[in-house]
This record gives sequence, C-alpha cells and structure tokens, in this order.
Amino acid sequence: MFCKNCGKEISDQADVCIHCGVSTGKVSSVSSGQFDGPIGGLGILCFFFPLIGFILYLSWKDGKPIKSKGAGKLALWGIAGIILAYALGLLIAFTS
Repeated sequence: MFCKNCGKEISDQADVCIHCGVSTGKVSSVSSGQFDGPIGGLGILCFFFPLIGFILYLSWKDGKPIKSKGAGKLALWGIAGIILAYALGLLIAFTS
C-alpha cells in the first residue's frame, strides 16, 4: 500500500506512515500504552544525552515512528550542541 500523504510505499498493516507519520486511516488496535505521539519530556533527555536518544530511536522506529523520529532528531541536535560547545571552548582557549 502507498501513503495518501507522501506517496511512499508502506506496509499493508501500518496504522501510520513510517516516512511522514500521517495516519493511514485504519482503526488502530494499539492499546493506550502504545500511543505514538510527540516525544514530550523525553526530548530533554535525548538532547542532553544523545546516546539515549539514538537507543530510543532504534527501539521505537518500527512501532512508534513519530516518537522515534523525534528522539533521533533531538539526539542529532544534542551532538551538534556538544560539537559547537567544544569548538567554542577551543576558540576561547586559543584566543586568550
């Protein structure tokens, strides 16, 4: 089957598109404990500890694509922040 939003091929059993996160329109049989929505408070953890973000990304990528994408993005932003802080530290150390 193909996603109605982005047009990419997805599994026939998919409740949401793994590429864009839009619902396929099927009634979900997922229990309330498996809700896939924004990452919420775990985003802070993913940003400050990128390894946790990547672990969550890998563990959620099939079952919770929206949360998985959020965890992965925040982990990447966290790594970028670490690199930027390190570069600024080096710049300050060598200019003083």
